[in-house]
Amino acid sequence: MKHLLLLLCCLFTLCVQAQTVTKVSHSKAVKTDVVTTGEMTIRKPDYICISTDGGKDQLIMDGTKFTMTTKGKKHVTDSKTNTLFATFQKVLHAVINGQPIPSGDDLTIQKSNGMQTITITPSAQKRQMFTSFVLIVDGKTSSMKRLRMNGRSENYTEYTFK
Repeated sequence: MKHLLLLLCCLFTLCVQAQTVTKVSHSKAVKTDVVTTGEMTIRKPDYICISTDGGKDQLIMDGTKFTMTTKGKKHVTDSKTNTLFATFQKVLHAVINGQPIPSGDDLTIQKSNGMQTITITPSAQKRQMFTSFVLIVDGKTSSMKRLRMNGRSENYTEYTFK
């Protein structure tokens, strides 16, 4: 019984990673950026929860489903129907599982000083909450360092992970 509990604790530890996160919300119309802190939790193979401002703001990827809660408003999309999030989901899945980043027409990868900058811009620009994503990943540890979600009118949400 002790060995089973030890095994379960080890498996749980391997599957769940937590990092501190700082979120910057930038709006062109507002003079000062809103900065909050929180935590990012990762469970393999493809679950990420970024929670800031005491859990009031969240970005959750659970398989193909993405849920973003901001200022009490919940936005839900699925990578099965949203091309921007489809590529984003594939990239995040690869990063979480330490796999090579998949290639695609809607993404570019730049490597510099051991870091990978992955830019996802969908070819079909339909009216969406975000126009592109930029993810910076440490190439050696396969850990996320920064995620910037660009919106319309120079607005963006940026997460920095430590």
